[in-house]
Amino acid sequence: MAGVVGEVITDSRSVIASPCELADAGGMVLSSGSCLRGAARVFFVLTLASGAVVSASGQTGTGSQQTLDKATVGMSTTPDVAKDVTKRPTSTPYSGDLSIFEYPDRDKKLQIDRVMDLLGITPGKNVADIGAGSGWFTVRAARRVGPAGAVIAEDINPLAIEYIGKRVLKENLPNVRTVLGSADDPRLPSGSVDAVLMLKVYHEIAHPVPTMKVLQKALRPGAKVGIIDRNGNGADHGLNHEVVVKEMGQAGYKLVGTYDFTKADGQDYFLIFQVR
Repeated sequence: MAGVVGEVITDSRSVIASPCELADAGGMVLSSGSCLRGAARVFFVLTLASGAVVSASGQTGTGSQQTLDKATVGMSTTPDVAKDVTKRPTSTPYSGDLSIFEYPDRDKKLQIDRVMDLLGITPGKNVADIGAGSGWFTVRAARRVGPAGAVIAEDINPLAIEYIGKRVLKENLPNVRTVLGSADDPRLPSGSVDAVLMLKVYHEIAHPVPTMKVLQKALRPGAKVGIIDRNGNGADHGLNHEVVVKEMGQAGYKLVGTYDFTKADGQDYFLIFQVR
């Protein structure tokens, strides 16, 4: 399969669409996989004989983008959730109409340019959008980092991955890569990102402490992790920020910034963490 490079993922349970067979340039058939096809893009997951899974995109890129494409994720193991002592409600991950995230004044309400400034998202940086949904933040980060940077759009919903794949193709953003994560592992390449944003996602993580420990492997030195969420009890699509700070501390992070400008309703907050 000339020109296509992939990222190794270690959970053979990942499924994206109906099974298909893809042959490489040498004629070898890689089966037991699944694929999503766009007009000029193929995103697929193939289960290898070893049980590993390879995620690949038909997109190509330069600089930071090629580095991400060649990085292996596979050595990132699934967290030991049995050791997670978190005892609190969580919200069911959203799986409905993705267009609801695209309301016209969202940029203004969240002040997303200020968010990116505080996270150090500048041209040439690598960024991860965890729980990317419709790709609302993905496309804004991709434009900010430019062709020398890259954005990884991660989601556990295969339909979101498909949605984003079509969107970045339509909007001509070749510096975006998609990754199908699992509930307890975002499956990002090791040492791949300078900044992470989790936009209204943290309250959906069932095992936050081990999951955020796994995320550390993807962070470069000095990387910042931003969490935008709303106060709540965990089950109402929100989580009190004191709980987030406590759990992130248990996962090995320190709080380096607290802001309340992301909405004027007194419910939303923006926290920034770094690895201790």
